[in-house]
Amino acid sequence: MSLLELSHVSAFYGSSQALFDVDLSIDEGQVLAVLGRNGMGKSTTVKVICRMLANRGGSVFFAGQDLANVPTHRAARLGLGLVPEGRRCFPNLTVYENLIASARPGAWDFSAIAKLFPRLEERRDQLSTSLSGGEQQMLAIGRALMTNPRLLILDEATEGLAPVVRTEIWAVISRLKNETDMAILVIDKSLKELGTVADTGVILEKGRSVWSGAFSDLTPQITDRYLGV
Repeated sequence: MSLLELSHVSAFYGSSQALFDVDLSIDEGQVLAVLGRNGMGKSTTVKVICRMLANRGGSVFFAGQDLANVPTHRAARLGLGLVPEGRRCFPNLTVYENLIASARPGAWDFSAIAKLFPRLEERRDQLSTSLSGGEQQMLAIGRALMTNPRLLILDEATEGLAPVVRTEIWAVISRLKNETDMAILVIDKSLKELGTVADTGVILEKGRSVWSGAFSDLTPQITDRYLGV
């Protein structure tokens, strides 16, 4: 069985159905790109994986465990590390306090994060609200890594960032792929950068998985049909 496997997942916000039939899987050490136009169910799928939203149908298995009825904090302890859309750093905590707030024992400690993002060490004692948007994104990634996850989920981790910071974030993702055995799920709009790191991809349209396969098998016809504006 894959590290993460969603099969025929449906989900609702109240009486409004958001996911109808989502299938995806990711193996240890693999990078999966989740693609789709805005509003097609990508972030909702992340919420289901992290148990912030229950699936009403289908199944979600992580590390061989059925996540039905598993609360968010227990799912995190199983090895799910989330870098949420919009960063959501704790505003009243320093950089260091943000990093240790949910830290768990493992290779990713403050020293390792400081090597990955030297600017976080420089700003260790500053409040997160004093950081630039790019530095806050580094902090959000570092905070997720300090949970020492088996699966790192990056939800629009480069959105709205300056090009030089985007390049740095993509370099970090590539480094994590090449130097660790962690699985990575990435939601991003940039096919060019995704192509440098993603092994596989899945496209969502109106809450359904409509294409999946090796990322290298994405053709212009597929991207025009499901991702074009």
